[in-house]
Order: sequence, then structure tokens, then C-alpha cells
Amino acid sequence: MSRARSQPVALTVAGSDSGGGAGIQADLRTFTALGVHGTSVVSAITAQNPKEVVALEPIKPAMVLKQLEAVFGAFTLKAAKTGMLLAVGTVECVAEFFNEKKRLPLVVDPVMISSSGSALLQVSALKALQAKLLPLARLVIPNVPEAEKLTGLTIRQPEDLRTAARALYEMYGCAALVKGGHLPRMKEAVDVLFDGKEEWLLSAPRSRGSALPGTGCVYSAAITAQLAKGERLPQAARLAKEYISNVIANPRQAGRVRIL
Repeated sequence: MSRARSQPVALTVAGSDSGGGAGIQADLRTFTALGVHGTSVVSAITAQNPKEVVALEPIKPAMVLKQLEAVFGAFTLKAAKTGMLLAVGTVECVAEFFNEKKRLPLVVDPVMISSSGSALLQVSALKALQAKLLPLARLVIPNVPEAEKLTGLTIRQPEDLRTAARALYEMYGCAALVKGGHLPRMKEAVDVLFDGKEEWLLSAPRSRGSALPGTGCVYSAAITAQLAKGERLPQAARLAKEYISNVIANPRQAGRVRIL
């Protein structure tokens, strides 16, 4: 009898995307592509497609907790990430649970607005995320609008990314990777990683596919997968940047729409 192939295990806590382009669907697809077994906790149900978010409904915190307990009851997790959490009760539930798992690398993707412009995080939930979840993170990975919300800064040029990354570290005590894809008139998609001591610039040519839903999900999931495989954060971020850049440059045609 042959021995089963061993895989590291990672977790995503995020919303379910009925269109399959973002959320837990994108996260699990990324984990699989990078050789990691993906487990999932559904934080919210969305009715959406790549063009619009039609409806959102949070999962009750008690059910979120049951999912977390079920996953941790059977698997030895090597890394975890959070994506869209939507409601304050969900954020508080997840934060309380991970407060007991402080040695587990946690990547927080502070999802606030969909690519089509829909709000994905309630105002009260944002405050809970800042006060309770971000201090538990190994890494927070916001885009420009999210970084502005989390820091109160205005980000208009690449140098502002560096300032924001440092501010995030000072405010929340976790490493920060600020994504510069929203900056206008840039030929390169430049991101800045700061871990409290060192800074790294991650750059790749800008591509049309960067406007597709799920880019942030895939990027943060790729970092989580690399951490689960034992990579240190700077290398995990570099490998994830290469991966997301390749995915963006080579989107797939799914019926009438393009997805990552």
C-alpha cells in the first residue's frame, strides 16, 4: 500500500462568491495550484458575478465558530487568511478564536469594497477589525483605498505606499504589504512590504487583468499558501507577487466572462 502524499494545510475565512471569481472559491483554487490543501470557513453568502454584487448575507457567528472548530479539530494548520468578513459579529468571533492561535501565521486581507463598488464590510465591523483582528495578524495586505481607511492617510504616489506600510505597522503591530495597483498612471504595479525592520519593493508590469474580480483574494491566498509551505514572509510575498502577476496576465475565459 502506497503512502499518502503529505501536503501542508491552510485555511481561508471568507465569503462565498456565486460567480466563482473571488472569495473562498478563488482562495481554494490558489491553494490547490500552489500545492497546499485548502480548508474553508464561510463568513458570508454572496449573490454575485464578475459584473455586480446582487445580495449579501452574513453567516451567523455561531456557525462561523462551528466551522472553525471543525477545521481545527481535524487538521494541523500551517497558515490562515481572512478575506471578506462583512459583519461585526463575524469579525469578533474570528478574532476571539484566533486570539487562542497566536502562533499560527494569519494573513488579513481587509476586504471593504468589491471590484464592482459594493460595500463588503460594515462600519462597525471595520472598527472591530482594527481593534481586535489586525493586532493578531502576521500580515495585513490592503489596497490603496483600504490602506487609506485603516491609516487615515492619503495615498497618491509610490512614496505614500512606504509611509502607509510603516503607519500600519505602528498602528497594529503587524507587517504590512500595501498594494499600489490603484495608483494612476503607473506602468508598474508596485507594492511595499514592511515588517517593522526591513522594507521590500515588489514590482511587476501592470496588466489589463488587474481589473478583474479576485486579484486581492488570489494574492493574499498565495502568500498564505507560501507561509504554509514554510517560506519566510519576504520570500512568501515575492513568490506570491510572481504568481498573481502571471495569473493577471493570463486570465481565463469562462463562458461570456473573463476570470482569474
